[in-house]
Formats: sequence, structure tokens, C-alpha cells
Amino acid sequence: MAAYEPWNKDRANAVIAANRGVEGAALPILHALQAAFGCVPPEAEPMVAAALNLSRAEVHGIVSFYHEFRRTPPGRHTLHVCRAEACQSVGADATGAHIREVLGCDWHETTPNGGVSLEPVFCLGLCATGPAALIDGRPIGRLNPEKIDRMLGALA
Repeated sequence: MAAYEPWNKDRANAVIAANRGVEGAALPILHALQAAFGCVPPEAEPMVAAALNLSRAEVHGIVSFYHEFRRTPPGRHTLHVCRAEACQSVGADATGAHIREVLGCDWHETTPNGGVSLEPVFCLGLCATGPAALIDGRPIGRLNPEKIDRMLGALA
């Protein structure tokens, strides 16, 4: 897991200033803030809005529209679970339910101990090995309850 900086208004202003001149600056600024802090802190939204002459609602709309933007820093591990049709046809719904039950968190959430962030994705391109997932960017296919339990146990 990447080491993220704690929230700091001066650092956020520096990140915003460094990316303000980029064409279509809103997304580059938000990505840079997330790279620095692990998320787009709510405190940063009005700062981005002011720098780009946008409303806070417009900036919030961008952050809430794109699922890759986080409101809180991620867990130590990120588990992306495929929810696309090919994986659904071979049991992805049951796979997702089992994972959520074992982790004790829902989609777009992090386990209470900060260990795993659970994210749905719509197609990993691993259709032949579904149901599929990525754990910290590493592909895992042919998921079943036993494999899930071993995988999650190894993360603990």
C-alpha cells in the first residue's frame, strides 16, 4: 500500500497550484489530491472549486460520479471484484455476497480494521476464469468460497 500524507491544507493548495494550468484541470487536480492523501478529502472540494472558478457542487459532482475517487483513504489492500455479465453467469453474485459477509463491509467500503477496501468493477477482462477479482492489482480467477476464504485469510 502506498504511504499517504495526512490532510494538510497547505499541501493541498500546492497540489492544486501545480495542476491548475493543465488543460481540463479538474480531473488532474483530483487525481493528484488522491495520490497525495489517498482520497479526495471533502475539505479540498471548495479549494478546487475556487481555483477553477467552479461551484462546489460541480466539483462534488465530479468526485461522486467517478467511482475511482475515494472519500476516505483506502485499506491496506484493495479487492476489486468483477460484477460484469460473464462473471455473473458463473456465480459472481454469490461470490460478492460471500466476500461482503466475510469482510463485514459492503461495496465501496473498507473493513473496520482498515485492512481491505472492497470495490466492484464491471469487467476485468478475465471472462474465461470467472468469477474473477483483483487483489492489489493481482488477478485471481475461478473464485469459490474456499478460495475466497484462503485469499482473505492471507491478507489478515
